[in-house]
Amino acid sequence: MSQDQADSLLKAVTDRMIPKDDWHSASDAGVLTYLERYAAQDADLWAEVIEPGLLSLQEEAVRLYGKPFSDLPDNEQDQLLEEAESDAFRNWPVSSKLFFDTLLNLTADGYYGTPEAGGNREGQSWKMIGFRPGIVTGTAPAPEADLPQKSLEQLRDRYDAVVIGAGAGGSVAAAVLAEAGMQVLVVERGSWLPYEQVGRDHLRNHRISKYGHNTGPDMEGNPRTIVLANGDERITRPIDGDYHNNAMTVGGGTRVYGAQAWRFHSEDFRMASRYGVPEGSSLADWPISYEELEPYYQRAEWEVGVSGDGNAHPGRGNRQKDYPMPAIPLTLEAQRLARAAGQLGWHAGAVPLLINSVERDGRQACGRCGQCVGFACPTNSKNGGQNTMLAKALATGNCDLICDTFVEYIDTDRGKHATGVRLVQESKGKAQRRQIRAGHVVVAAGAIESARLLLNSASDSEPGGIGNRTGQVGRNLQGHVYTGAYGLFDEVVQDGLGPGVSIASFSAEHSHEGIIGGGLLANEFTRLPLIHWYRALSPNAARWGLKGKETMRDTFLRTSQIQGPIQEIPNAESRVLLSKSVKDRFGMPVASLSGGVHPESLRSAAVLGEQAEKWLWAAGAREVWQTKPGGGLSGGQHQAGTLRMGNDPATSVTDPYGRVHGYDNLWVSDGSVHVTNGGVNPVLTIMALAFRTADNLVKLG
Repeated sequence: MSQDQADSLLKAVTDRMIPKDDWHSASDAGVLTYLERYAAQDADLWAEVIEPGLLSLQEEAVRLYGKPFSDLPDNEQDQLLEEAESDAFRNWPVSSKLFFDTLLNLTADGYYGTPEAGGNREGQSWKMIGFRPGIVTGTAPAPEADLPQKSLEQLRDRYDAVVIGAGAGGSVAAAVLAEAGMQVLVVERGSWLPYEQVGRDHLRNHRISKYGHNTGPDMEGNPRTIVLANGDERITRPIDGDYHNNAMTVGGGTRVYGAQAWRFHSEDFRMASRYGVPEGSSLADWPISYEELEPYYQRAEWEVGVSGDGNAHPGRGNRQKDYPMPAIPLTLEAQRLARAAGQLGWHAGAVPLLINSVERDGRQACGRCGQCVGFACPTNSKNGGQNTMLAKALATGNCDLICDTFVEYIDTDRGKHATGVRLVQESKGKAQRRQIRAGHVVVAAGAIESARLLLNSASDSEPGGIGNRTGQVGRNLQGHVYTGAYGLFDEVVQDGLGPGVSIASFSAEHSHEGIIGGGLLANEFTRLPLIHWYRALSPNAARWGLKGKETMRDTFLRTSQIQGPIQEIPNAESRVLLSKSVKDRFGMPVASLSGGVHPESLRSAAVLGEQAEKWLWAAGAREVWQTKPGGGLSGGQHQAGTLRMGNDPATSVTDPYGRVHGYDNLWVSDGSVHVTNGGVNPVLTIMALAFRTADNLVKLG
């Protein structure tokens, strides 16, 4: 087949997958340009699946109809594609269904993805379905302040405190320590990424990382492994779901998070006392209560900045003060869901967000853009570590920030005192290393990487790694199992105003007989068109052809999603280990992950899924379908638990203040210390604990 014939065939096939009507066909929209770029990036897939599939399809057309595929009428082209989709052609060198599904997905990627990628010319497909990506009229983009950084050579030999990680917990700790007059070094393994580098690609972000992500780590040199049932290890890449990636950049997950700012329920701190300990679990009470943490919740809400309604969700623990900013107004979808909740007798209210609803601290109110979670904020209204607490720390003059630098080892003295850290970074293709002494070390690299660092920092005094004398480091890894449902309505239910998530109910939190804990249900963030195509179409919906195009056009603004995290039941076998065979680009053993979700968590998820269905039916949906979680290991953006706090060193790694048992100056300030992870997003709890831990560190001097 000549190149012209191949090009004609590809055009004909993609134009039947997304045909022309009142709106562009696939080729008219520039999908062929997108596919050309893709083929250059993944030549193997193109050569092994797409090219032989196209050639076989051409042969079938000639065999059955005596003409090339591109010369056939629409109905005959569609018939061939339907047979390929059903895997009817068994004599092809490649599965006809694999070929069809792969090319259809790529065509959709180009058609509904970001215009800069080559397809979706002038954003025509977004206009067709009603997606508005940008900020609302009258709101202007806002510049971000650049963060000053130090080079490896510019660092001091010694700091009062070294903070490892510039995410939610690390940024808070750095600010408290620097404002107290301590000399602080913040070490971030990721880069400082300006908005333009984190802002737009709908196929490379933390909502859908099909071909990459927008915050690191790099694909090369940063693998993890999954422990298989037979004990072997399988490598997983940063963009794979079972890597459990958290954003690795200045700000950490807060750079791209959805910013839900929930407090844990008061009962979340005494799960074992209330429910007992299920067989096969490591469920335990926290060594602190909600009442002890409440002042720090309030401090996080006011110093970092939360918009919300303090009266919206009664019964979730007393609060001494309202939020510093009013809640962002309810969306059209949320107004409908509020009425439905009332019909069900449920209480529902606004979602607290670490997003400015009014101008604050010199930064403007939310621009209500359609692509919040997974991306940086175009109006700089989302309150992350990088533009709040870390900015405060740097403004004191007492804090240095170094990026693209990895802590590979914590130096200790006799397993009782941390003396410093060993840094490594790549410069001109070579690893450059430096040792820094420290009065205190604060570990805030996220539950997986924090555990990995302690395990790797083995010494004669602690041959199994820091704090691991009783084998607890890395155990009890948990995140959140998500469950929920979609509902399709006759009327438009989406007004396109971001961030989208607007209303929540706790009707099944610590109140539903037969499940442990329960959790949150809320409407979802504004969906990206590609996420709608991949995840939000009903099971029986047409996905290609004129009917597929009509499905996207008719359902995008008429589909509601309710979902939420459930209170996971931790177990000791869900854990982080050091790989026995795989190392990163600097020679450090990578994190090796094992375990799965406890059956009680899946039981709770099933109940919440049923509740989501009820809510959507009550709201007037004409069709509802549930989403069900799998039983694999849970971690992801909400990873927690690997260095849990407690009073007993035999069952925990840190004390109630986040200090590693047996040490006088080694602290943990991230979700690792969570005993349980609540039935809500954990970031506000991470921040509150970071304030508490840092306050206690300052008292010690």
